[in-house]
Amino acid sequence: MRQTAGVSVLTWITFASLAAWLWLLLGQGFFWRTDVRLPERTAPDRWPPVAVVVPARDEAGVLPSSLPSLLAQDYPGRAEVFLVDDGSTDGTGELARALSREHGGLALTVDSPGEPPPGWTGKLWAVRHGMALARARTDAEFLLLTDADIAHRPDSLRELVAAASSGGLDLVSQMARLRVATAWERLIVPAFVYFFAQLYPFRRINRPGARTTAAAGGCVLLRWEAAERAGVPDSVRHAVIDDVSTARAVRRAGGRIWLGLADRVDSVRPYPRLGQLWRMISRSAYTQLRHNPLLLVGTVAGLAVVYLVPPVAVVAGALTGAGAPLVAGAAAWAVMAGTYVPMLRYYRQPVALAPLLPFTALLYLLMTVDSAVRHHRGRGAAWKGRTYARPEAAP
Repeated sequence: MRQTAGVSVLTWITFASLAAWLWLLLGQGFFWRTDVRLPERTAPDRWPPVAVVVPARDEAGVLPSSLPSLLAQDYPGRAEVFLVDDGSTDGTGELARALSREHGGLALTVDSPGEPPPGWTGKLWAVRHGMALARARTDAEFLLLTDADIAHRPDSLRELVAAASSGGLDLVSQMARLRVATAWERLIVPAFVYFFAQLYPFRRINRPGARTTAAAGGCVLLRWEAAERAGVPDSVRHAVIDDVSTARAVRRAGGRIWLGLADRVDSVRPYPRLGQLWRMISRSAYTQLRHNPLLLVGTVAGLAVVYLVPPVAVVAGALTGAGAPLVAGAAAWAVMAGTYVPMLRYYRQPVALAPLLPFTALLYLLMTVDSAVRHHRGRGAAWKGRTYARPEAAP
């Protein structure tokens, strides 16, 4: 009797999971498609001047693979790079200057803002300093905010500006193609972008006036006057997830936003071991949930029902001979894997990895719980020697 009741409960939960997947397939902005690339664009009659601001903290390991690509931008207008050394201890600033002397290209300014004051994250304080330098030395109409681990193809800046100018866009952001080389990177990195797109469907974001808003911090082209209207970066100075906060500030100020996947922008930062990927994700997962225990419980339950129930139902159905959970679980698992295939192809990974998505989701569930535990122990949002308080606790 108890076994029958258990099978019945599992059957209902499995059908709920299948219903969730059918809705995600058709009703969540077709998040699983990977064809949202830079919109149609034509060269502007006049190429506006651009300031490229690169916040960098202890980035000597990746700069040789990223900074020369920025200096080598084939941009028809005037462009200048401002690398802001945010208290590095590994010679980041000196290395940047040496790379500029070696490779030439766009003019490079390297400076340091000192330690951020209370209420500011280090990255946004560096961005503010870089913008101030650019404002004093250039008449830039656009800002390219890009991370120190991001490499750009030679035409990247030109295509970004053309897209913004053609579409009258105030913020154009591309989700950089992250490095996928090791087994752990293959398992976790494509899923990271897949989950991000599920949470922030690109097609919804790109509709004028949409409520869903996000950006990808590794590559953000921002119209300068839009940044001023939105008060960026001062208005988001405490934000750990600064890219999403910046996009929201720009949209609230009436700006037009576009976000998509990149063809010309790549992250060169390696995450070869699980621990490195774990720290990268867990440092901001609970912040994404606004430090809310109820949202944490709901997220964990949702991940379990949507991602973990289908394989559990398949195994349980096969062992007990219960056809309903077996069929419903297999159908949900098939839809799940099918929606993941385009992202695997975008990352040039074998589609045989698609059925492993439940295992990856379990890892993300554990990372999210670990993020909450770290925050409650005062070690949350820790990155490169700094730990940031919850926004409500910040001065």
